Amino acid sequence: MKKIVLTGGGTAGHVTPHLAILPHLLKEGYEVHYIGTEEGIEHKMMSAERVTYHAVKSGKLRRYFDWKNFTDPFRVVAGAFQSARLMGKLKPDVCFSKGGFVSVPVVVGAWLHKVPVVCHESDLTPGLANKICSKFARRIATTFPECAKALGAKAVCTGTPMRPQLFSGVREQGLAMTGFSGKRPILLMMGGSIGAQRVNEALRGALPRLLESMDVVHLTGKGNLDESLNALPGYKQFEFLSDDLPHVLSCADLVLSRAGSNAICEFQALKKPMLLVPYPKGASRGDQILNAESFRQRGLCHVLLQENMTPDTLYDAILALQKDQDTLVRNLTQAPPADGTMAVLKLIHEVEKK
Repeated sequence: MKKIVLTGGGTAGHVTPHLAILPHLLKEGYEVHYIGTEEGIEHKMMSAERVTYHAVKSGKLRRYFDWKNFTDPFRVVAGAFQSARLMGKLKPDVCFSKGGFVSVPVVVGAWLHKVPVVCHESDLTPGLANKICSKFARRIATTFPECAKALGAKAVCTGTPMRPQLFSGVREQGLAMTGFSGKRPILLMMGGSIGAQRVNEALRGALPRLLESMDVVHLTGKGNLDESLNALPGYKQFEFLSDDLPHVLSCADLVLSRAGSNAICEFQALKKPMLLVPYPKGASRGDQILNAESFRQRGLCHVLLQENMTPDTLYDAILALQKDQDTLVRNLTQAPPADGTMAVLKLIHEVEKK
């Protein structure tokens, strides 16, 4: 039986592509192991039947000053030795890394045992973890062609692996969950598993005017519900949706979101006109700004920078998105396929030990 080690974590975006390729790996008869951290989101998301989870130490790779910068390198080294021992014990045929700080010790451990590695980078520019991991990888899959070009001969633009459940949404179930009739346009606001506080605030400020002409379903992020708005007609809020998200997506006409690569590629695949509010560079390395600009240049989205966002400008931007809806749907339909599941699996098969 062939064995594969999967790794990646820190955010849901570093894990969901694994969930996309997992059914294919199991169907092909792979013995699947996942190496992540004990406390990370990857532990909860990858606690699946027929997947053996292994926890190792890891440290965050920061581009800013933090006292933990003096201790975390030792955790990374410890994690690399733990991973190396696991690789020696498991003897996998291949390792697939989705990035995030936990991936560094795992990829180094694989390299030490001559286990071939395939990495995947979702953003337009490679993150620090994948910059390091790329030195030890055989091939690097990317979502954006610009990223593949920057990473050189090892890299190939594949798109992002997407879970088949994403395409299984039923509009009627989404309407039943939200309580909407479906007779008015529906705006879906998503901020990821932890939410997007600034966008949440601006959206709530714009609600009175938005609800005059559309219904709004709001995924607020954990702990960000506003109970005072529960009885507001035309407004439905959830902290987070997982299995039911495809149903809500299926009934949404417009999407307001941050610009994480996995999310916007899913919206592209579902042909949803999107208004993107990327994380500002001061709050991130600027990757979401580049993601959003790439989509905007291709006519796939509208963009509102956070520094320009108020309830008034957000309201105006959503109305402009609605006005441009038909053009955006046409561009999204004509764009190259966003689902890279099979292309990534092909790379894994190409590099694995024969």
